[in-house]
Amino acid sequence: MNIQKNVSLKEFNTFGIDKKAKYFCQASSVQEVISALEEAENRGVPVFILGGGSNILLTKHIEGLVIKMDIKGVELIHDTERHVYVRVGAGEIWHDFVRHAIAADWAGIENLSLIPGTVGASPMQNIGAYGVEIKEVFDRLEAVNIQTKKLETFDHFACKFGYRDSIFKHEAKGKYIITHVTFKLNKEAVFKTSYGAIKATLDQMNIDKLSLEAVSQAVIAIRQSKLPDPKTIGNAGSFFKNPTIKPSHYLQLKKQYPDIPGFENEDGIKVPAAWLLEQAGWKGKTLDKIGVHKNQPLVLVNYGGGDGEAIRLLSEEIQKDIRAKFNILLQPEVNFI
Repeated sequence: MNIQKNVSLKEFNTFGIDKKAKYFCQASSVQEVISALEEAENRGVPVFILGGGSNILLTKHIEGLVIKMDIKGVELIHDTERHVYVRVGAGEIWHDFVRHAIAADWAGIENLSLIPGTVGASPMQNIGAYGVEIKEVFDRLEAVNIQTKKLETFDHFACKFGYRDSIFKHEAKGKYIITHVTFKLNKEAVFKTSYGAIKATLDQMNIDKLSLEAVSQAVIAIRQSKLPDPKTIGNAGSFFKNPTIKPSHYLQLKKQYPDIPGFENEDGIKVPAAWLLEQAGWKGKTLDKIGVHKNQPLVLVNYGGGDGEAIRLLSEEIQKDIRAKFNILLQPEVNFI
């Protein structure tokens, strides 16, 4: 186990924030994860688990051991008449796994193309896009209990999935290290093209016959048109969740803002956070080295040399403004460190 000291995390987070880890290592197996935990225990420091760094905002240096998850592998465990069960290492890049699934003709995650991050982080956040969420294709995951250093298994029920939410963001937060995730994918595709601009994009691409590849390429085209590439401009994708409000609240807002969009769900009416931000004038706003993206107001950006704490403060100002204008409290998707 190679433990490095005072390592810059700039290249390990998509915001490109230059904060340091007091100690740093990479773990490519369950045993290396356990060894890293033992090293941290021996040194008397806490551990911080790092996946793709696409859903974090570093506001300070990390005074502990950062364990970069590097467990790889895509394994077909077994299949049934309708499904395949695929066990994937937590360190696999999410989009690479999507591409692998499409090549193998495994359906269910094509709408989740180009989402940044690693496989291990996907159930923590219950990532979702264009009408699909991880919970729909999730079977189980394996995770090391940080305290006991034992491997445990979480099934669908145990994960307590919610909108961009799971048990790992609440009572299990900071207590487990996910090592593998098993997905239940479909042998026969059930295409979801009605959400967002997928159907219109497929028409523009002159796609007559639907396929996993075609849907994936449409999603990629949409995402690339709206979201900046982290390699060019530091960002973590959508910074805020789309809020759900009561129908009565939505009707009140509709009187004041006739064009406000809204989508019914089991909890009320979901309102696009991007619409709220643009309506409030945040789209394209720049504050020195940071700001709000010019094409997608849900994306806060680091133009280069920006500070994580400054981005956190900007997000709070946005929350206050949206609360004042619409009586809606936006919740961040990004985790503050």
